[in-house]
Amino acid sequence: MQKLTVKVVNQSGNALPEYATIGSSGMDIRANLKSDVILQPLQRELICTGLFIELTLGYEAQIRPRSGLAIKQGITCLNSPGTIDADYRGEIKVILINLSNEAVTIANGDRIAQMVIQKVEQAELILVDSISETVRGEGGFGHTGII
Repeated sequence: MQKLTVKVVNQSGNALPEYATIGSSGMDIRANLKSDVILQPLQRELICTGLFIELTLGYEAQIRPRSGLAIKQGITCLNSPGTIDADYRGEIKVILINLSNEAVTIANGDRIAQMVIQKVEQAELILVDSISETVRGEGGFGHTGII
């Protein structure tokens, strides 16, 4: 498998994100905090990571929730997946929300999200008067039923 090289500045003191297994598509990223953040139920907070990346044009980084954190503690990412564009040079920050009924503490170094690097294409939009018909047509938002 060919690997894409991504330049990273790490101001966190935490280890660089890495793939947990050979088949992983996402790398865990960690909180960079001076003190613990206590997320109350339904509270959201922007969490710093101390990471800055330089992506090659034609790629993006997606920030996604960690499934274990979501099921075990009710913590997930808003604006998911979050998109880091190839020309963004600011710090990676993650919007976390507590969907549980109890306060949850986020500490420095906690794995809070995962980052997936994806190839992207830019489209050229062409204005037309109509588009082709399909069997599905305008059906959406559960139009095929619940079961």
